[in-house]
Amino acid sequence: MARPRADDYDDKRLAILARSAELFAESGYDRTSMTDIADACGISKGLFYHYYRNKEQLLFDMLARHLLRCRDAVDEANDRRMAPETRLCGMVSALLMVYADADALHKVQMNDLAILPAAQQEELKAIEREIVERIAATLAEINPALGRNRRLLKPVTMSLLGMVNWHHTWFRPDGPLTREAYAGLATRLIVAGVRQIDQTSS
Repeated sequence: MARPRADDYDDKRLAILARSAELFAESGYDRTSMTDIADACGISKGLFYHYYRNKEQLLFDMLARHLLRCRDAVDEANDRRMAPETRLCGMVSALLMVYADADALHKVQMNDLAILPAAQQEELKAIEREIVERIAATLAEINPALGRNRRLLKPVTMSLLGMVNWHHTWFRPDGPLTREAYAGLATRLIVAGVRQIDQTSS
């Protein structure tokens, strides 16, 4: 007979995901066992299986929740009533704010997504592509010539996302820039370059 779900089932599942992300980020997915996770969460291994049947399911759920949160934050900032430059800065800022309390999750996304089976990888990559498409469409609005140059649009988009996705390697909350300030700086740098692109650029 299946164990009935407790009233705090969802809260405990989220706590397991958060602690597991920290362990994966610190020690690596392959080197973290189910027993390690259960011990770190202060629960028995048997109770752990009540929430996740294996590490693969846990990893997929962890990354899906994180990427959906990123996509939803970008969509919320993508207010079509605003100028594209303002929207772009808002989307970059929204991503950075999601990352503010999700450094471990972000590292796991960068390092361990490829561990999952192909079908699950594709599901997660589809969410990533949605984020990329939102950013690319806004860059193309800033300079339509870039939008018509498909060979450049993706590299420019990924350059901006690279600045955002790897900021955790140097950013410090007590450093000279806030995340909002860095969002503005990264956006200005990219927009200044985007405005210089014409139809003849290679």
